[in-house]
This record gives sequence, structure tokens and C-alpha cells, in this order.
Amino acid sequence: MSVFVTKNTKLLVQGITGRDGSFHAKQMMEYGTQVVAGVTPGKGGQTFENTVPIFNTVAEAVKATGANTSVIYVPPPFAADAMMEAADAGVQLIVCITEGVPVLDMTRVRPYVMEKGARLVGPNCPGLISPADKAKVGIIPGRICTPGPVGVVSRSGTLTYEVVYQLTRAGIGQTTCVGIGGDPINGTNFIDALEAFEKDPATKAVAMMGEIGGTDEQEAADYIKHHMKKPVVGFIAGQTAPPGRRMGHAGAIISGSAGTAAEKIDAFKAAGMGVAQRPKDFVQLIQERLK
Repeated sequence: MSVFVTKNTKLLVQGITGRDGSFHAKQMMEYGTQVVAGVTPGKGGQTFENTVPIFNTVAEAVKATGANTSVIYVPPPFAADAMMEAADAGVQLIVCITEGVPVLDMTRVRPYVMEKGARLVGPNCPGLISPADKAKVGIIPGRICTPGPVGVVSRSGTLTYEVVYQLTRAGIGQTTCVGIGGDPINGTNFIDALEAFEKDPATKAVAMMGEIGGTDEQEAADYIKHHMKKPVVGFIAGQTAPPGRRMGHAGAIISGSAGTAAEKIDAFKAAGMGVAQRPKDFVQLIQERLK
């Protein structure tokens, strides 16, 4: 089994005729995802790869194809409208890959999407992939994934790839890999993903990658301590970041002592989690817990 995306996911691609949208739409189709529609205003009536119909609006695409999931590859100035348009059309899962979406825009988008009853993943994220169900929504490379019992959730896209690759090389497969993004305001958070993995009978352990800045990891550790029976192994990126220097994602900003690597690692240990010092440490720590 998997979480959030499955073989029954019907995907529409917003921005399917752009450089990134067209490249990754092909990748998702080759992986086995049901890409049922594309949306590019002004190009309605055309087709993508001679098979996928293109529509002018998300509402038209949903009505014609029954799409229940959208992935967004549009420039930052238009990403907020794209997310809200998908929510308006009744899309249940909205995955925004776009990087550089203004924080002020997200203060409007996040409550709007939640009010419509949709789940938002991102923005500035790599999306999701479920190897067992051959469902890929986003940019996580399918070739590094393999079906198995580990759920993966991360704030960092490239760190997701690194840990998944390490697990796959060691013969440890994944149920679903979720990249939640590193922006200050996003949709799905660590706790949302952890709750889904805890309920998924196929997931036997969870690999969680956090980073310096904010308090999401501490809140996730508290959730794990009080609500999860499945083992979780965690890692914090940015442990060697010089004090006072902004690193990486817009959300990776330390305020006082609240966002330091040391505090997050202490929270992990207090929750009874395994703590990886390096990404490759996940292999041994996960193996021990799967036994």
C-alpha cells in the first residue's frame, strides 16, 4: 500500500507545455502514473505526446477526465492562482513543485486550499512517489526507488533522493516518499505524513529528514512520542552551519535556540527515535528497527 498517491491517482499537469512541465510529465507517464490531462491557458484542444488532452482551465480538465490530483509547474508569480484554481475545481491533492513562491502569497493560499478540503504538498518540493503502486507525482527519480516497507518524509528534495538511494542500494524498499518542501509556509507537514504512515499497514518504519530552522521537527518528535507505535529514524541537515548564517531553504532560519540542530536532535532522542548522523546511517538504523 501507499499514502496520498496510488495506482488509482488520476493526475493533471498544470503547465504541461512548459519546459519543466513537459519534461516531468513524460517521466511520470513512463513511470506508470495515470496522467489524464494537462492545463495551459490558450492551448486547450491540443494534446501532449498525442495522448494527453490539454485544457484551458483546471475546471474543464476535471470535468472531462475526473482528475483528482494536480501537479503544478508554473512560474512563481502564477503559482498561487494555480493552486487556488485547482482547489476551486475540486482537486483533492495539489502538489506544487514551483520554487520561489512569495511567502505573502502562501498566507492566502494555505487557508484557502484547506477551506476547500484539499491536501496541498509544497510549494518548493519534489512531490511524492509510491513505488509499490507505480505512482509518481513530481520530480523524484523513479529509478532510485523500489517497493518496500519504509515510509520517507523530508523537507529537502535532494536529501530525499540521497536517503532513498542509500535504502534501495541496501535492499530496503519504500511505501511512499514524500517531499514536503522547505518554505516557511507550506501545505502538508511532518505530522500529516507521519499520521498517514502510522495508519498505513504496509509501512513498518519511517525515515524522516529535517533541517535547521523553525520548530517543525520538534513538533513532529512530540507527535511521534505520544502517537506513533512504528519506529522512526530522523536526521537533521545543517548541523555544521556557521552560527548566524542563512542556509538553504527559506524556512531554514534559526531564531534564538529554537531552530538549532542540537535542539532538534535532543527532541528526537527524547521521543525515542533513532538519530542518523549522516544520510548513510539510515540503512543500519532502519535495518535494526525492521528486525
